[in-house]
Amino acid sequence: MVTGFANLADELQQIKQQNLYRSRRIVSSPQGVDIEIDGQRLINFSSNDYLGLANHPQVIQSFKKATDDFGVGSGSAHLICGHSYSHHALEEELAEFTGRDRALLFSTGYMANMGVISALLGRGDQIFQDRLNHASLLDGGLLSGARFKRYLHNDLSDLDRKIKPIEGRTLIATDGVFSMDGDLASLTELSVLARDNNAWLMVDDAHGLGVMGETGAGILQHTGLTQDDVPILMGTLGKGFGTFGAFVAGSELLIETLIQKARTYVFTTAMPAAIAEASRSSLKLLIADNWRREKLNTLVQYFRVGASQLGLPLMNSHTAIQPLLIGDSQRTVEISAALLGKGFLVSAIRPPTVAKGQARLRITFSANHHQQQIDQLLDALDSLSI
Repeated sequence: MVTGFANLADELQQIKQQNLYRSRRIVSSPQGVDIEIDGQRLINFSSNDYLGLANHPQVIQSFKKATDDFGVGSGSAHLICGHSYSHHALEEELAEFTGRDRALLFSTGYMANMGVISALLGRGDQIFQDRLNHASLLDGGLLSGARFKRYLHNDLSDLDRKIKPIEGRTLIATDGVFSMDGDLASLTELSVLARDNNAWLMVDDAHGLGVMGETGAGILQHTGLTQDDVPILMGTLGKGFGTFGAFVAGSELLIETLIQKARTYVFTTAMPAAIAEASRSSLKLLIADNWRREKLNTLVQYFRVGASQLGLPLMNSHTAIQPLLIGDSQRTVEISAALLGKGFLVSAIRPPTVAKGQARLRITFSANHHQQQIDQLLDALDSLSI
């Protein structure tokens, strides 16, 4: 065995001993609130399919028809011969939906964040990020070559102390809805701070798009902020939309710059056209079916009332992400396994995804859940003496 691989075996053993080892499960059913994993039927409280569109008949039909029309693979990158009518139409519809000049599709949210930051920043520039940002934003900042600083979570005073004018460019990047805590960024105040410091503001709205705002256009619609306030918006299609992929939306100048310079856009194969058509159907549904957002919010509040009555360790979130803070990684894994035995899929989130001592159960809700299922989950949690 190569010596380095022996070292890897030691590292894996340490991860296991620290109760931080991750294992995959095999899903043998469509995504939904009722799911089959490793042969067991479970009530799913771990998915990001917030509006229940991943298995919607209209979305599926659009996907099937597009495979008949366009085939399966896109064949190439967007800039060669992979940019279809479906891609272009979806970009135009996403731009209109989010109230922006243009939108640009990326194959994943990770690639979108990496691509934006690397295209806009380099040596001599600076980037500031919330300490709890998603890994894709953090990695983008680290790899950009720009001076990279993190500020305390949602602490604008800390950011204000750290940000200094320089000759180069300045970017402030933040999650809109924080994926492990479920709370919201202070975007109105951030937009003012960015403007006062001649900085761009970038928001990753992966967990707000489709779910927040009057028509589901996300946290910027929810807060009433415009393209001028937040020049760079990233949104994903694999959560509220129930499909796959991501996009960046902003000014004509921003999008043209990304087409020329974002390496994760230029040098990768375009998503299949069928995915774009499925996403177009999801977009129509999430705009028309406002009841999905209303029901989701009702279910979240119902859970929070019940959890509070039981004295469960709720974190301060009013979104579809409802974390229960446990602290100890081993205990969190044990509770997650006990819930699995009772028929519930609830993810145990441990370091390095969250800070040491901050392990939690990450409970997520879908518009397709029923109150009876929430009651059953609350009973199960109560029986475990959390």
